[in-house]
Amino acid sequence: MPRINHSALVIAALTTTVAALAFPVWSYSDRSGTGVSNTAAGTVNTQWGPLTASDRSLIVRVRLAGLWEAPAGEKAMAKSSSATVKEAADHLLVGHGDLDERVRKVAAQLNVELPNQPNEAQQGFLAQMDAAPAGKEFDRVWASILRKAHGTIFPDVAAIRNQTQNTLVRQLATDTNQTVLDHITMLEKTGAVDFDAIANGLI
Repeated sequence: MPRINHSALVIAALTTTVAALAFPVWSYSDRSGTGVSNTAAGTVNTQWGPLTASDRSLIVRVRLAGLWEAPAGEKAMAKSSSATVKEAADHLLVGHGDLDERVRKVAAQLNVELPNQPNEAQQGFLAQMDAAPAGKEFDRVWASILRKAHGTIFPDVAAIRNQTQNTLVRQLATDTNQTVLDHITMLEKTGAVDFDAIANGLI
């Protein structure tokens, strides 16, 4: 009967165990980025602090906001005759131009993959704006859709700002919070927001 080399078996077992423990680390580091579909992945340690699924979701949502709200601002410039609507549109264009530059930088630093086009719901918002006739009806649809969208994301940004331990995400959330509040204020100044339609789910 052949002799069993116990030392060799122990070494082989230890090597297998170490390899199994190390594999998740190697497999993650080989990824080119955190895809949009992977924003629910677990927490990753970075030099700026832990990066959670909620942190990644905020980064993606800030990018998405700019991808549809900037075109929405351009539509108002073209279709509205209201000075206050055009002023609000200008705030959208400037605010999201600045935020988009910041979010792309943060995403690159944290290795988070960003979308390059609005999602289906946001494309639907833009289609509603295209379908609205120029003038007061356009202003109502435009301002109401945007006010609802900003009102929805505002508390989410504040929550991430409060709980994140990642310094880059915290600063992005701070910047986003200020921009969203400015946009809400400007949209309400237009006098075109249909709060009843928003409350009743008609917008």
